[in-house]
Amino acid sequence: MNTDNICAIATATGGAIGIVRLSGPDAGAIASKICTRISAGTTPRTAILTPVVADGLVLDQAVVTLYQGPHSYTGEDCVEIACHGSQYILNKVLEALIGHGARLAKPGEFTMRAFMNGKLDLAQAEAVADLIAADSAAAHRIAMSQLRGHFSDELAQLRSQLLHLTSLLELELDFADHEELEFADRRELLALAQTIHSRVAHLTETFRAGNALKKGIPVAIVGAPNVGKSTLLNQLLGEERAIVSDIQGTTRDAIEDTIQLGGITFRFIDTAGIRHTDDRIERLGIDRSLSAVQRAAIVLMVTEPGVAYPDIATRDDQTVIRIENKTPAFQAKYGIGLDQLRQQLIDAAPSTSDTDVIITNARHYEALARSQQALARVINGLQTLLSPTPSSTISTDLIADDLRLTLDALAEITGETITSDEVLHNIFRHFCVGK
Repeated sequence: MNTDNICAIATATGGAIGIVRLSGPDAGAIASKICTRISAGTTPRTAILTPVVADGLVLDQAVVTLYQGPHSYTGEDCVEIACHGSQYILNKVLEALIGHGARLAKPGEFTMRAFMNGKLDLAQAEAVADLIAADSAAAHRIAMSQLRGHFSDELAQLRSQLLHLTSLLELELDFADHEELEFADRRELLALAQTIHSRVAHLTETFRAGNALKKGIPVAIVGAPNVGKSTLLNQLLGEERAIVSDIQGTTRDAIEDTIQLGGITFRFIDTAGIRHTDDRIERLGIDRSLSAVQRAAIVLMVTEPGVAYPDIATRDDQTVIRIENKTPAFQAKYGIGLDQLRQQLIDAAPSTSDTDVIITNARHYEALARSQQALARVINGLQTLLSPTPSSTISTDLIADDLRLTLDALAEITGETITSDEVLHNIFRHFCVGK
């Protein structure tokens, strides 16, 4: 895949400056065909102001930078041509490069080449897409942590420990004819396996919080009709998003919208008022309200003096905030008490730091879950071997097999065991062209 030359517009439309990116073994030579001051002797990593020529006409004055492989994003020779942001100019530059032997890059192909050339592992490559898509400080922080390799470093440590564990057991299998030989203390192996399992389980458990921070923490607003749920939503959003009426049952379907508080995206769901009703349409809305509560990470239960809070089952992992509206301390209509509520929401959100390892990718979660299951079997096997009166027997090679499965699952995350082009293209096809 690295024998040809690819090009693409690497910036969004509408900006004052646009960048066309070129990568491949002949990137410098191709760029020199349209950039008159670029040649074989151009100093890498130096910005050069040069006319850009196509079909004998000067298209623009551009700032061109040559990056020589392997010291580039893709690990190949790369050229970045920074022109004025006119879509006409950018397209003409692209056409000229293609006319001199480059081809249009596929979505994510620059980052795929960075992965294939060892500039990034697969987890870091996926973090590039997350960084581009990040729409909050929390999502940006998680993506940057992964891009810097914090998650990859964690996996490398776990795999190093697992390799030590596996090598000792497989050494015994190599000397299976000598039953008296035992290279590994079973109790030490069990303790190590339990420690690794605990860490993998912790990483797996972060997926719920990570996914919420990435997509927006779901917050369900529930209560009886006319207690001020829609008014509260409108006040939080700063706009008339939901219809407010004295007529009970006005809200019949869940209304969603998002805001950012403290650098965190919250996804609010205003639900139909919960009450007994014979109206089939309103009943459907109430059923959806109950479903929204189950999907939520935070539940705002709203009531007013003289009205009971809704009798709704919540999970232990949900945060429930009770709000008595239309009281001196809280009046949604006039914004009284909203600052305190906003702070409660921020406090209820998962906290992250620049070095926290938090899982946001479903592919990573699935691989971690498989490694966790395999490690559980390893622990069970070692406990069986150590039992003074084992109820069943288990061979060392079965334990070693599960250790290999664990290693393979963890290696999939960083791409060390992925050999299928179909898998790689499926991962990178969601990227932007030019990234």
